[in-house]
Amino acid sequence: MTATQAPRGPSPVPGQVPGQIYVDADACPVKSEIYKVAERHGAPVQVVSNSFLRLPRDPRLNLVVVGDGPDAADNWIAERAGPKDIVVTADIPLASRCIKAGACVIAPNGRLFTAESIGMALATRNLMSDLREAGQVTGGPKAFSPRDRSAFLSALHEAIERLKRAG
Repeated sequence: MTATQAPRGPSPVPGQVPGQIYVDADACPVKSEIYKVAERHGAPVQVVSNSFLRLPRDPRLNLVVVGDGPDAADNWIAERAGPKDIVVTADIPLASRCIKAGACVIAPNGRLFTAESIGMALATRNLMSDLREAGQVTGGPKAFSPRDRSAFLSALHEAIERLKRAG
């Protein structure tokens, strides 16, 4: 299935999330947590991937399979995310694009990307990329831990509650 436009659904009712949750899903380790939190809050979720993924049967979950270009999923999300939306991604350039569009962006480890923090995150990413290319750094990021999962759940819950209050 290839989608071109995310369904917006009915207008939000009090207590529901006014926007959507966009998930950069291909390498996301917290998809099942997102689905559970979204169900609890009645939030629609756009699960964006380069290939088919099995989703739980829930009308609020929508799988969007994009082309297999290098940034197809990122572009799809960045073109749609806005001020009332939450984006879940570990991709720092995508996070930057979504922040500029006004979205709330959370990494799978619970780190909240903000307009104040994204510049340093991009600089660090670029520095590490240059060091890897020069052979100075051979390791990747630390392993995903239960503490990361817990931090993510907390950050997602707080972001949803903020959006609900803001309406």
